[in-house]
Amino acid sequence: MENKGSDEVEKLKTKFLSVWHNVKYSWALKSKTSFSRNSPVLLLGKCYHFKAEDDNRLTEACYEASEEDFVMGNVEAFRKDFASRVWLTYREEFSPLPGSTLTSDCGWGCMLRAGQMMLAQALTLHFLGRDWTWSEALTLQALDTETWTTTAAKRLVASLESSMQGSHKPPDPGLPPMPQAQTPRSAEEADAHLKEMYHRTLVSWFGDSPSAQLGLHRLVRLGLTMGRQAGDWYGPAVVAHILRKAVEEAMDPGLAGITAYVSQDCTVYSADVIDSHRAPTAGQASAERSDAPPSPQNNQPASASTLPDSRAVIILIPVRLGGEKTNPDYFDFAKSILSLEYCIGIIGGKPKQACYFVGFQDDSLIYMDPHYCQSFVDVSTSDFPLQSYHCPSPKKMPFSKMDPSCTIGFYSRSIQDYERISQELSKVLQPSAKEKYPAFTFVQGHGRDYDLSAGLTPEKREWPFIRDPRRTVTTAGDFVLL
Repeated sequence: MENKGSDEVEKLKTKFLSVWHNVKYSWALKSKTSFSRNSPVLLLGKCYHFKAEDDNRLTEACYEASEEDFVMGNVEAFRKDFASRVWLTYREEFSPLPGSTLTSDCGWGCMLRAGQMMLAQALTLHFLGRDWTWSEALTLQALDTETWTTTAAKRLVASLESSMQGSHKPPDPGLPPMPQAQTPRSAEEADAHLKEMYHRTLVSWFGDSPSAQLGLHRLVRLGLTMGRQAGDWYGPAVVAHILRKAVEEAMDPGLAGITAYVSQDCTVYSADVIDSHRAPTAGQASAERSDAPPSPQNNQPASASTLPDSRAVIILIPVRLGGEKTNPDYFDFAKSILSLEYCIGIIGGKPKQACYFVGFQDDSLIYMDPHYCQSFVDVSTSDFPLQSYHCPSPKKMPFSKMDPSCTIGFYSRSIQDYERISQELSKVLQPSAKEKYPAFTFVQGHGRDYDLSAGLTPEKREWPFIRDPRRTVTTAGDFVLL
């Protein structure tokens, strides 16, 4: 009887938290993001210039999600590129997360959402290529004050009524239904139709249901094996390991051609990455994914194909760019990283407030913000709405406010690709006269050759940085400071 009473109290507490989060993370006003016309904007390796050829005035252009503001330079191209990136935010009213009664990740799941966005960018490169943009990206509704507050008010009223009546009401997504797909008539239309299939399938992998391959439920379940529970704070290093396990354990055949690798102690061991590129035998692969649902992998565009005996690798590198604050000496390094097309971004942010960094202009980072609570979307339907998975409005933050703890991601399509990437990054990583150490390093051989995990149990080997006990180091949280 006592247990039943505590369960009721827990459910009531969850409902009140949901009501509070509706206000805190939905009733937010959009603030303008300013972009200079006189400086280039870098977005995941793409460079954009907003200055018109016949405009020599030193003025500031203010970014707005409306047509009239995108008339100079290639601002519209930037807008379409940014809005095509997959945006994953707080959600509510989904089924309870593993090991808890929580039906929302508001207030604590931002780092997991940032990790999902970085993973989604890797999959976009894998299946669609860096030049792909969503055909409807420029039609996204601006996140203006009226839209945000009206949607928030609807959810607030629905939650209050649900709490009062003790019944569950489906949330009002406030989005128009997607039109049914039509049969393409030309080769160009067929290609666009196929890419849209990949786009929709990719987003569905991040759905908020237990069956979603890379969804929040799957990530939370994997976090339980690492000592993290739903509602806990997840650091960028822990999330890197959760993402790796999620990709490795994914059962969808569409994900058979890609895996993930996490560096050890800020060191990328080349032999381990090359081993990851080598796909398992056909027998192993079929045994692992025999019960998986079909996916469009066999009809994959040539630009996303992988060799039969190889697979792509997502390289995740947890680093710490300073002590209590990010060392200014690393600002140029971060800019160099975000200027590379095979970079899939950086997850980090402010202390206890995660963001997904995708670019920069001058001394400000451009990021995607997961701190916006949206309604649950059932991605199991063939025509589920995609609008809430794309953001029309970027945000900026000074480099000086960036938390030093972060995880950097790269996408490597093949062994040859990795060899080129490691050579290029090694040049970027050359420490300057001010820096004592590079952010991370590449080393030939396997991690096991350096006896990093001698005497550790398999469980302890999962934890973010495994270091040689013979080395003298100090630690800060999940990170090692040399």
